[in-house]
Amino acid sequence: MHAPDDALPSTPDDAPAGWSDPDRLRSAAARHLWPHFTPADQSARGDLPVFVRGEGVELWDADGKRWLDGLAALFTVQVGHGRRDLLQKAVDRAGDLAYFPLWGAANAPAVELAERLAHLAPGDLDRVFFGTGGGDSVEAAWKLARSYFAAIGKPRKYKVLSRVGAYHGTSLGALSITGMTGIRHMYEPLVPGAVKVPSTNLYRAPVHADDPVAFGAWAADQVEATILAEGPDTVAAIFLEPVQNAGGSLLPPPGYLQRVREICDRHDVLLVSDETICGFGRTGAMFGCERFDVVPDMITCAKGLTSGYAVLSAVIASERIFEAFRAGGGQFVHGNTWGGHPVAAATALANLDLFDELGLVEHVAATEGAFGDAMRGLGDLELVGDVRGVGHFWTVEVVADRATRRPIVADADGRHVADVIRAAVLDAGLHCRVFGSGSSVIQLCPPLISDQGVFDEIEQVLRAALEKGAAAC
Repeated sequence: MHAPDDALPSTPDDAPAGWSDPDRLRSAAARHLWPHFTPADQSARGDLPVFVRGEGVELWDADGKRWLDGLAALFTVQVGHGRRDLLQKAVDRAGDLAYFPLWGAANAPAVELAERLAHLAPGDLDRVFFGTGGGDSVEAAWKLARSYFAAIGKPRKYKVLSRVGAYHGTSLGALSITGMTGIRHMYEPLVPGAVKVPSTNLYRAPVHADDPVAFGAWAADQVEATILAEGPDTVAAIFLEPVQNAGGSLLPPPGYLQRVREICDRHDVLLVSDETICGFGRTGAMFGCERFDVVPDMITCAKGLTSGYAVLSAVIASERIFEAFRAGGGQFVHGNTWGGHPVAAATALANLDLFDELGLVEHVAATEGAFGDAMRGLGDLELVGDVRGVGHFWTVEVVADRATRRPIVADADGRHVADVIRAAVLDAGLHCRVFGSGSSVIQLCPPLISDQGVFDEIEQVLRAALEKGAAAC
């Protein structure tokens, strides 16, 4: 399934002039491009791979090297690369209107997409507010939660809870919700009112490490204890990814999300499911919250909404939240130029059409076991401490010592081994997240069209790289 017959990739013959000159591209990148989350000296050296073409699960860089995309670019390209059929359908669907904003008006593709997302989302999540990215949707959702409580006469409810180590975006509001201290400290003080609760990292659980149910109950109870300590009349929302990405595919223990839902209901706190990564089939369900049988008050989503073929995000909110504004004759005072762009919305619609045509959600559910078996097979290697995941979203945690579970990047010797592993993965042409942001995990999140051949290739590359790492110890 990973190379659909109707995927029409770019070819060297139709590439823009100059794209066939890798030296020129690298030189220009070194002089002018400022990459995201990349050390400045690395980008200035001019040795970053420059990708020019994609087809299905494969990528080619300017040097002609073939790569396997084990990360869906950035947890994004669900339907695979090179789908010119998707782009053509999007252009046709957008029609004669290249652009019109959602300020006091609407455009037809945005209306159609809002209706479709409302039908796909669980419960009464029937109102869709469009934006431009995952962090943007998180920012909007926090503002929406605060505005909602102000609209119903509870303006003191402004605080937001999120989990330690979680990533929710980089704008100042979203960064305040983000729990990764390493990317926060240089921007402090951040927006006040963002409070952290424990993650669901069972592998490094401080209590009940041998009992997932008890650990989940403990973690949920910490949410309630934090709400009570902050004051229930001050807490507006909690943001949770169904499966936490940062830290490496941290699964919710059995009963955890349901217990958090009960706690939120008890204290009038909105539950926001951040599905920037978990949404649109990644977990084997359309939305991650559905996979784990919980209905939130809001879903934030982006990435897989368009499979990266256009820039778009959404907050899908409960009808009762919208009603609070309508009942008071008010409005949600927030917006931007590009949210609900007609071409982006048409692209999302074409992307969702492909989901149906290819049966992607069902395909992920059917092949989850095969991917998991391939990854769990790496557990026989001495550097592998844990393997965990769901759907097409898996993580291999690498440790310097299995007995103590010491992270591979905990000391200089371990970081040297990590560098050997990272270099081996890159040399083999596997694009994935290897020890990102100083972590000790390798994250795999390929396009949802991936099949057994893709899983086996990922396993073979990682096995060889981890064996090289073990030899370097």
